[in-house]
Amino acid sequence: MSLILGIETSCDETAAAVVKDGREILSNIISTQIEIHKKFGGVVPEIASRKHLEIVNAVVAEALEQANVTFDDIDAIGVTYGPGLVGALLVGVSAAKALAFALDKPLVPVHHIRGHICANFIEHKKLEPPFICLVASGGHSHIVHVRDYTEFEVLGRTRDDAAGEAFDKVARILGLSYPGGPEIDKCAASGNENFAKFKKVSFGEGNYDFSFSGIKTGVMNYVNNAQQKGEKFKTEDIAASFQKSVVEVLVDRLLEASDKCGIKKIALAGGVAANSRLRKELESRSKGYDIYFPSLPFCTDNAAMIASSAYYEFLKGNIADMTLNAVPYLDIENN
Repeated sequence: MSLILGIETSCDETAAAVVKDGREILSNIISTQIEIHKKFGGVVPEIASRKHLEIVNAVVAEALEQANVTFDDIDAIGVTYGPGLVGALLVGVSAAKALAFALDKPLVPVHHIRGHICANFIEHKKLEPPFICLVASGGHSHIVHVRDYTEFEVLGRTRDDAAGEAFDKVARILGLSYPGGPEIDKCAASGNENFAKFKKVSFGEGNYDFSFSGIKTGVMNYVNNAQQKGEKFKTEDIAASFQKSVVEVLVDRLLEASDKCGIKKIALAGGVAANSRLRKELESRSKGYDIYFPSLPFCTDNAAMIASSAYYEFLKGNIADMTLNAVPYLDIENN
């Protein structure tokens, strides 16, 4: 049995968790900053870093208390060291390094996107690689071939805006609040998704990359033209049409990549994986596939997923020394 303490501070959630053998959660504490950043319409990096610094120790202490363990019981400390906001990452990395040094515990560096993928191992105890995973969030949109627990191959990625980033930007265009993903999803529920057509980009057969900037620009142009002409439209209809376009691109590429690899196991990960339209679209088009969704709390940033990933990296012998640093731009294939 291995107990891993995971620490996550890559963006605006300060989180710590204790996970047993990569699959069983003993605690999972998340302190979110959504209300702090909402008035700015997005995450302010400096504010996020300062808030992490204020509460990271308390969050770790609460995770240990909830798990009913002490530092002596912990076998290793896993921490997100990239990608993410550099100031925010530095808080978590510094806290983890201090603990590892003081307690003489192994320090395990964890890639944030790998962590999102590992959320599925917590939710689905029998899920094992290989499988194809769509990781879609505010900062990332990847199609990943999960060859093994620590071996990942990127099959496709966004060439501009990430899917979640596009949701946030369109939400601002439509006058919706932050975070944009849940607001678009909620607004679209009562809209006509066939109201408007927004151009979807394809890079040709066998290419699984994404581009969402054109869809976003299409929404902006539609709204601006309508306002200049004094034409009225329902925000719900634009939200639904935009959401449909993004979801169809995501699912199209995911299924194409899965078919090309001959792998019928598909998983979702990341904040956009919570989108109801995405889940319904994938379920309706994936007959003959095994589909795995993390539950909504495990789509967003948390430390349990980081501890799960750290467990498998720990078994592989991926241990860092005290020179570990934050890497804001870190490729998933080079953890």
